[in-house]
Amino acid sequence: MTADVKEAAETAVTDYILAQETKDQLRFLTCGSVDDGKSTLIGRLLYDTKLIFEDQLAALERDSKKHGTVGEDIDLALLVDGLEAEREQGITIDVAYRFFATDKRKFIVADTPGHEQYTRNMATGASTADLAVLLVDARNGLMVQTRRHAFIASLLGIRHVVLAVNKIDLAGYSEDRFNEIRKDFEVFANGFDFETLQAIPMSARFGDNVTAKGQNMDWYQGPTLLEHLETVEVGEDALEAPFRFPVQWVNRPNLDFRGYSGTIASGRVATGDELVVAGPAKISKVKTIVGAAGEVPEARAGEAVTITLEDEIDISRGDLLSSTAHRPDVADQFAAHVIWMSDEPLLPGRPYLLKIGTRTVTATVSEIKHKINVNTFEHVAGKTLELNEIAFCNFALSSSVPFDPYEANRSTGSFILIDRMSNATVGAGMVWFALRRASNIHWQALDVDRTARSEKLGQKPAVLWFTGLSGSGKSTIASIVEKKLHIDGRHTYTLDGDNVRHGLNKDLGFTDVDRVENIRRVGEVARLFTDAGLITLVSFISPFKAERQMARDLLGEGEFVEVFVDTPIEVCRQRDPKGLYAKADRGEIKNFTGIDSPYEAPENPEVHIRNVNRDPEDIAEEVIAYLRERGFLNS
Repeated sequence: MTADVKEAAETAVTDYILAQETKDQLRFLTCGSVDDGKSTLIGRLLYDTKLIFEDQLAALERDSKKHGTVGEDIDLALLVDGLEAEREQGITIDVAYRFFATDKRKFIVADTPGHEQYTRNMATGASTADLAVLLVDARNGLMVQTRRHAFIASLLGIRHVVLAVNKIDLAGYSEDRFNEIRKDFEVFANGFDFETLQAIPMSARFGDNVTAKGQNMDWYQGPTLLEHLETVEVGEDALEAPFRFPVQWVNRPNLDFRGYSGTIASGRVATGDELVVAGPAKISKVKTIVGAAGEVPEARAGEAVTITLEDEIDISRGDLLSSTAHRPDVADQFAAHVIWMSDEPLLPGRPYLLKIGTRTVTATVSEIKHKINVNTFEHVAGKTLELNEIAFCNFALSSSVPFDPYEANRSTGSFILIDRMSNATVGAGMVWFALRRASNIHWQALDVDRTARSEKLGQKPAVLWFTGLSGSGKSTIASIVEKKLHIDGRHTYTLDGDNVRHGLNKDLGFTDVDRVENIRRVGEVARLFTDAGLITLVSFISPFKAERQMARDLLGEGEFVEVFVDTPIEVCRQRDPKGLYAKADRGEIKNFTGIDSPYEAPENPEVHIRNVNRDPEDIAEEVIAYLRERGFLNS
């Protein structure tokens, strides 16, 4: 190879790379009901755009013979359905992402599941997409899951939709059938905020109207799917939105450098711009912006950078830097739409971890305003939220967080909910607006605090939380413990499950939601009693770990003592002091713990009592010994 030829080749490669870098990018997803051809469509796009290597094609031919569903033909869906379970069942379970490019644009496509069980996966794919390709089987028309996916796409801020009427070959390439489905969808989606809606008849299996015109549909004069994807203008909403920069970490490589690293969520920033820390409202100017290749004069949405400021300001992970002219909301309560993603229902009052941007706080749903029927859009009352259901809820947070309404900024207006016990993501939310607390309510400082009260009483305040099945003996043991403490001159109070339901909690039943609220109220009362310096004995079944943890979190370090009265249910049944098990067995009592409602046993209680053939007096002495050893009884 001569020097001129080598130089020309290097120039051509460089020009190609630069051309790829300057192309704009479209993120889209395929969605719709199960078996409507989503994976096949993506496989067709990859096949027709020449993005399948020879070894991949050979493997695809082999897999088609083993797992294929199209006879002797190559099953293009297998290019995307990579999981063995998907291949065996012929459905997509996970979200599969694929990249391809044409001369005009780069694409990232998410193939999302169609089965109702995996709606949460579809929502994950939709959260970052600019456009949705909603597939419909021409034979079946709009299905329940088609409507659900269209609604979720609209809810998650997708403003461009392609209605891909697939398998038109199996409907005789009928123009009437295509128009019927198109009109049905236009009526259904009339209330959505879609900016563009392009209906395309196609056969993903044979390639009609995917990347090339179909020979059997001369009646269709619109664009192919690829033509539309290459030309649709999705706008640059993230660039035009106000500047938002969630701080991921504080960059301190040495004593002379302090920067704030993260990815710009929206807008632009340049050296000298004035920024504010949301919440504390501290203002400074941008000193430098450091990108991957060094200092740059400006940066934009999507870029990972480190920003240094002219002033020393207390900023940490979770803080949000924004433009001073357009500041985000800051509140500890807001209303939001929630898509529930867990098999365990959402229970109002139960604490979850809420992650918004780079900040994580504890949050509870204070009220489910309404659930949404995705077929009729009717608002439906409900006390819980089940898997794949969508609701509009009020949230109360442990501390204020900065955010924007989701419709204004998808990055700073979205959040996830995390189960505190399993650390699993259980929900996804979109903030709609802030809820304001009454401005005339303030915390009243008191001159006599818990320290002064406990010193006066000669004891450390504590909550002895007795938990166990009905009939386990927890109330009997708690009563004996209090009696012994009283004789010893200690100041105590007992909160018993049955007694509290005669007054404070008389309005609550025994559903999971009511059980959560029952424990929340009792936990708050117990906290007030510890402020008074008392040793408080709480005797409640309290079947859920999350609510016992909620009560623990209300108290100071070491003040919550979980006493697990561990008695087998067979023994509890034999005792049955109130005849409750017999009534539950006859169906006279619903949601009875241990029968038709679960009990989640403590894993690491401070005091673990195995109560079979034991004297309650001895057990009470064991509990009091624990208090003495830990210094709760000072004299």
